[in-house]
Amino acid sequence: MSFHLDGSVTYSVYGSSHTGGMYVKAADGETGAGADGATGAVASGSDPRAGGSDPRPRTKAEQREATTAALIASARALFAERGYAGVGTEEIVQHAGVTRGALYHHFKGGKEDLFRAVLVQVSAETARHVMAAGMSTDDPWEALVLGSEAFLDAAMTAEVQRIMLVDGPSVLGWDVWRAADADYALGMIEGALQHAIDAGRLVPQPAKALAHVLLGALDEAAMVVARADDPEAARAEMGQTMRRLLEGLRGPTL
Repeated sequence: MSFHLDGSVTYSVYGSSHTGGMYVKAADGETGAGADGATGAVASGSDPRAGGSDPRPRTKAEQREATTAALIASARALFAERGYAGVGTEEIVQHAGVTRGALYHHFKGGKEDLFRAVLVQVSAETARHVMAAGMSTDDPWEALVLGSEAFLDAAMTAEVQRIMLVDGPSVLGWDVWRAADADYALGMIEGALQHAIDAGRLVPQPAKALAHVLLGALDEAAMVVARADDPEAARAEMGQTMRRLLEGLRGPTL
């Protein structure tokens, strides 16, 4: 897909990172495990690690959602702790309280598809965190600064560092990783930039083009933080650099 700016320049838009087969119909028949391969705890509605029980019967749709959620939650915790390469599928299914068949039933590509689902979830949560930071001020330019700071702060967390910034590109490849990033960040940044331009807080310019540039700068800054020997020092330096970049875009009334 592509879009045009001012009728002359064309930019490539990355395809969606979502997969169509992530949530599939549960298999018919319950023998031993739940219909979708869940073991007793998940099939009955209890948290397999909480020790509780829920006697209420579940529909197949509820079992499917519970199994998928358990797999994603378990994989997320394990991937954040030890990385994609350091976690096996058997450990994931045991942690989730489901069968190996359930993993491949819900995630046809196995561990890699499950990792993609985890990455999408972490990306969406990070985007919401960044948006909340930007909405904490009425100044459109300051909103850009606060959003950038929030993203760099997120890059200090184990989940974002390991799942989004380290393993994401290497496991899924650049195009898929970039698509997940663009799904949640590109439109949000473009909207914030356009708002700042309309308010006279940024020099008038094509917001879509600038959004691509700013997203690339933020991603690179976050990767520097994630891979630094001293993440705190790198975070401070990248934060100052991003602020100077945004200051260079300020409108003439400032």
